Amino acid sequence: MTTDASEDWKHWREHRVTTVSEPYGPLALTGTHWIEDYPEGRLPDIPGQWAVKGGRVTLTAAAEDGLTVDGEPFTGDIALDADHGPAGGARVGRGRRRFVVLVREEVWGVRDYDPGAPARQAFAGIEATPYDARWAVPGRFTPYGEARTVRVENADGVTRGLALGGVLAFTLDGQDLTLQVSVESDGTLWAVFADTTSGDGSYRFRFLHPVAPDAEGRTTVDFNRAVLPPCAFADHFVCPLPPPGNTLRVAVPAGERRLG
Repeated sequence: MTTDASEDWKHWREHRVTTVSEPYGPLALTGTHWIEDYPEGRLPDIPGQWAVKGGRVTLTAAAEDGLTVDGEPFTGDIALDADHGPAGGARVGRGRRRFVVLVREEVWGVRDYDPGAPARQAFAGIEATPYDARWAVPGRFTPYGEARTVRVENADGVTRGLALGGVLAFTLDGQDLTLQVSVESDGTLWAVFADTTSGDGSYRFRFLHPVAPDAEGRTTVDFNRAVLPPCAFADHFVCPLPPPGNTLRVAVPAGERRLG
């Protein structure tokens, strides 16, 4: 274990705990509601009337709804696109709550973030294994010739598409292993994986974000930085489960394991 690597990991972990526990972090999510499930337009515990028209969300609000749009009191009708960026920056709110408009495979929904959510108030940290250099190994990324999408079950039981960009190969605990990974807009990789500790010592699956590969496809596969998926913090996220081949046949007792 190198001092620099372990110190970097310590700072990363501190930042991670701060991020998940911030006012509009994953612990603040109290509901995800799909508008098509409420044809009358009234979402559970969310003021206003919500509908999908012309590929956008239409919100109708009266003064008694107490809604704001872009920080200003709002009444009337407005067409909304999906929110991007942090939940705290969502256009629609009520007091400290923020209502995030999202779309998944052309199905529109609204997420309710509340800084006063019980899960956020009860947060007691994240159990994580101390840094160990043996869990950070060289990896090589080989992109697919063309983008692929596989259908995988999500945490809410619905099957959705997961875009995959290639294969990440590495050796861990003496075994040659691979993960199917997505490629983020900044070039970093994203893997949804499970291992033999999943559901028995660790959450049932986890996420891994290796740094962007170099021109030869080389990167580092650092399981010290394996993280809990958002659905570990709130039941209302729709995280994808591991795609085929991403359940490793080794134990990975590294990184974030479960909520404290």
